Amino acid sequence: MKYLFASAAALAVAGPACAQQISLKPVAEARLRYEQAEQDGLAEEKSHALTVRARAGVTASSGALSATVVGQGTLAIVDDYYDGVNGAATRPIVADPENIALYIAQLQYHTKALTLAGGRQKIALDDERFVGNVAFRDNAQTFDAVRAELTPAKGLKLDVAYAWSVRTIWGFQGKGVRQQAVSGDNILANLSYTTPVGTLTGFAYLVDQDEVAVQAFRQSSQTYGARLAGVQPLSKAVKIGYQLSYARQSDYHRNPNNYSADYWLADATLDVKGWKLNAGYEVLGASNGLPFTSFQTPLGTNFKFQGWADKFLTTPANGIRDLYVGGGYGWKQMGPLSGVSLQAVWHRFDSDRLDQHYGDEWNLIASAKVKKTALSVRYARYEAKAMATDTQKLWVQADWSI
Repeated sequence: MKYLFASAAALAVAGPACAQQISLKPVAEARLRYEQAEQDGLAEEKSHALTVRARAGVTASSGALSATVVGQGTLAIVDDYYDGVNGAATRPIVADPENIALYIAQLQYHTKALTLAGGRQKIALDDERFVGNVAFRDNAQTFDAVRAELTPAKGLKLDVAYAWSVRTIWGFQGKGVRQQAVSGDNILANLSYTTPVGTLTGFAYLVDQDEVAVQAFRQSSQTYGARLAGVQPLSKAVKIGYQLSYARQSDYHRNPNNYSADYWLADATLDVKGWKLNAGYEVLGASNGLPFTSFQTPLGTNFKFQGWADKFLTTPANGIRDLYVGGGYGWKQMGPLSGVSLQAVWHRFDSDRLDQHYGDEWNLIASAKVKKTALSVRYARYEAKAMATDTQKLWVQADWSI
């Protein structure tokens, strides 16, 4: 990592030399997950995956300076599935290939007004719609990057990163269109300000997917937009949260397509004494109906959006409109369990052009914690109309960390 040495030099001069004692903080995480996927139209319609993922490392810090190194490994105990890079795609994909990798290798300088970071790191901006860590997948997504976060005044923050490599969820076995890493000159910039009605953010994301194997450069784009997110109390027992966002995207760098497309989001959540009711409408617009001329989010945590069945990780050529309604209830404590939650969400998916009804999806989740272990059971059912095929997925998961 030639840029890591430059990052180290930059961080070394970011502040005065520090003679304080070095403190060590261990990093340890473990995950056990069973995933079952059933998809119509395949030669073998079911996949079964039981995977274990472990991470271990350490953060050494002295004053404002710190260094973090974390390694990770993923092992398939039951590997009756197509992992996206190995085997034939004759059964449903479970995107958790076996892997061993350097997950984090980061140097950081941190003060109240300034944070500088260099090396392999996690970057998750806003709700992770455009830039995220993809934490649900075992191998996750990290960035070889340098990043600066500046807070020049109360409520005002500038966050700028330059990433020369995106480390994907496919791990060291990645190949073809599912690379281990995708190089490029990515610029990720946020400017946010806290107002009485919420956090207002302007953003610019210049995404350079500089590899011919990854859709022949057609995932390179420039996106500019704004977002408002906030929570307002309506009474002592009732509050409402909301998100409003708009962005405009067009081709960038070596992308052979000439296109522009819009993004819209309106979302509201009503919280009443443990009950939560949510509704929203998200649009990833289309341009001319050709592949990869619709609004794309190649660096986002896309599993969080448009249903857990993963039918729209790449936006269809005719775009997508997602109308969703959901609700749930939570308990702070239930016997030995804390943070108990039950939630359900329904999605209706339509095209942005040509008036197509892609399909509908139900998402259900039950989650809780037992001390340092988070438990969850998750289910997704996609009912196809004009896009893809009927699909069901089930996850049973336990996450532990110190």
